[in-house]
Amino acid sequence: MEAVERVTVTVTFLRMDHPPSERAPAMPPGYQIVRATRPSVAFYRYLYNTVGADYVWWLRRTLDDRELADLLAEREISIHTLYEGGEPAGFFELDARNWTDMNLSYFGLMPRSVGTGIGYRFLRHAIDTGWSFGGKGMTVNTCTADHPRALPTYIRSGFRPIRQARENWNVPTRLGLRIPPHLRA
Repeated sequence: MEAVERVTVTVTFLRMDHPPSERAPAMPPGYQIVRATRPSVAFYRYLYNTVGADYVWWLRRTLDDRELADLLAEREISIHTLYEGGEPAGFFELDARNWTDMNLSYFGLMPRSVGTGIGYRFLRHAIDTGWSFGGKGMTVNTCTADHPRALPTYIRSGFRPIRQARENWNVPTRLGLRIPPHLRA
């Protein structure tokens, strides 16, 4: 049996039924957002692992390269990278596999970009991009392992909480993730 660390989080599920009435604020000079047409597993792992390192992002780390490549090859999944001065500053992942709603599966900033004020603008761009694909709604979830400003920023951007659930995760210790003490079960 694989060794795991028990993690307890409260997950907040959020929904948006209509696109925001105002367009996203413009990105500042030096920033650009690029959609990867077919991201490599290595590039995706770099984004996911770096952005999620402080927030116990673990599920995609458990996929082997083939499983992850298959997921990234699905045309309903899109990966968008924020660049600042030519370097990745964050990314978001949209999942349109549910034909009625667009899910913002992952959203986050590289550690060096956290606290710079770019997060809200980047999130609003992610939301506008999600709505541009059509659909009847947009969903996202966040949890108590995420950055403390995640939930308020989602709400400020137009999402509304629809429910909360307490979850217990069995995070494999082989992943080497740092588990904050307040999340340990």
